[in-house]
Amino acid sequence: MLTIRTEDRIETDNDPLSPQLSSIRDLCMYDRNRILALLDQVKPDHSLPRALYRDQDVFEFEVEQLLPRSWLMIGFEVELPEAGSYLAITIGSSPILLVRGRDGVIRGFHNTCRHRGSMICADGRGRSSRLICPYHKWTYDLDGRLIGASRMGSGFRGEEHGLTPISVRLLAGCIYVALSADAPDFSPFATAVEPLLHRYRLRETRLAYESVIVERANWKLAMENARECYHCATGHPELRRTFPVAIGQGFSFGDHAHVKHYFERLASLGLPTKSQEGSWWQSGFYPLNAGVETISMDGKPLVKQRLIDSDEKELGGYRWATEPTAFGHALVDYVFMFFVIPVAPLETHIVSKWLVPREAVEGVDYRVEDLIEAWTKTNAQDRELAENNQRGVNSIGYRPGPYSAEAEEYTRRFVDWYHTEARAAALACGGASARESLPGAAPDTLPAISR
Repeated sequence: MLTIRTEDRIETDNDPLSPQLSSIRDLCMYDRNRILALLDQVKPDHSLPRALYRDQDVFEFEVEQLLPRSWLMIGFEVELPEAGSYLAITIGSSPILLVRGRDGVIRGFHNTCRHRGSMICADGRGRSSRLICPYHKWTYDLDGRLIGASRMGSGFRGEEHGLTPISVRLLAGCIYVALSADAPDFSPFATAVEPLLHRYRLRETRLAYESVIVERANWKLAMENARECYHCATGHPELRRTFPVAIGQGFSFGDHAHVKHYFERLASLGLPTKSQEGSWWQSGFYPLNAGVETISMDGKPLVKQRLIDSDEKELGGYRWATEPTAFGHALVDYVFMFFVIPVAPLETHIVSKWLVPREAVEGVDYRVEDLIEAWTKTNAQDRELAENNQRGVNSIGYRPGPYSAEAEEYTRRFVDWYHTEARAAALACGGASARESLPGAAPDTLPAISR
């Protein structure tokens, strides 16, 4: 039973360059000079200025200009098992809708009626043979075409009023969306990650559990915390039982004998022993602590069946992460996904999902309370840390502090990404091409803050 608690690359026909897709340049309503002035205050290798963690106008700029130009991981193909299955979710101020068509294709749309803008499906999951607006009953087919709109007159052209599409990319069972045509090239990420994540057979799983936690903190503080394990040794006593919390630069794990053996085994299997990275993504295999088989309270498997086709016990895990909102961990017996939804300047929703092998039976092959315990405790601890961080940042005495080069490398990368992409989005408000405004920037290269 799925419980939701609140506290082979396939490309769809939603072409990211389609003229129907929004460009951030079409939506700009901000004082770009003020945004740029705040970004000019960012110090290299430091946390952000206070206003970027609190300001309402900054937040609205982020959710309407920055997030739409990013690839956002929001779920899994198995959440849409049959024709008519849909998943509705609101990203910032934009409700979106994913639906599986009769042809099996998963498509994405802005979840807003083309009549007067009402939201068509409430947030959540469901199944319907058609998409019907609750206001005036305009009706859409599963492919987004308008097929019913009464009393609109003889001159009305229904074919011009289909749902507005968003870009959708499927990666080894994961669903990524982009809300504008300004998202980066997805191909380098897919090429690097798909063959590695494919080993875990995500399309042969099912969603066992989902939770939503409300954090009274800015979404960037939640993600900065999620990008480092500097705090893990003291902040996550349960996680450190199984996960090697002393992570070094380059996603390294020391020179212990079992770590050396782990990476030698990876090499013998033809798998990468170093992390792989692009400007907005990272991925890599990692060892667990000695004698540990999975991330759990005792290191023992939580599900009788295995996702990976091997009987070896110490196979570690595979982590993949995308800026600005998500990461996932694939283990031998389950998959864990984490992503943030910015709701307000000082409110963030943390969504977590757990996948198990399709054939696993709840209560027989696994217990939900055991499956979720380690990560749920970790999430609760992170909420306390992020909210306390926010309380300190709120102070007029706050000053941006330096990141640890050794322990906060990926947090620094996140902030560098934010600084670069926010500047590009702000410059685009003036009519310049968003990515052309970055001199010398290659399609998958992150220009670093000058150091």
